[in-house]
Amino acid sequence: MTFYSCFDGQGNVIARCQTYQEVEALRKLGRPINEVKELKREEAVVCSLTRSPSEFDEEF
Repeated sequence: MTFYSCFDGQGNVIARCQTYQEVEALRKLGRPINEVKELKREEAVVCSLTRSPSEFDEEF
């Protein structure tokens, strides 16, 4: 499974998404997503074991 981190213009993580479609949905909601990075495999495993990355985004 692939996870993505979304960053604002200052390099702060503003959301974590499970699919790129979720990233696009956040952009449509007006979130200031400046950069999207795919999480490394080991980071994605931790995400999937702890909880859904969409829980990090309060608007989603």
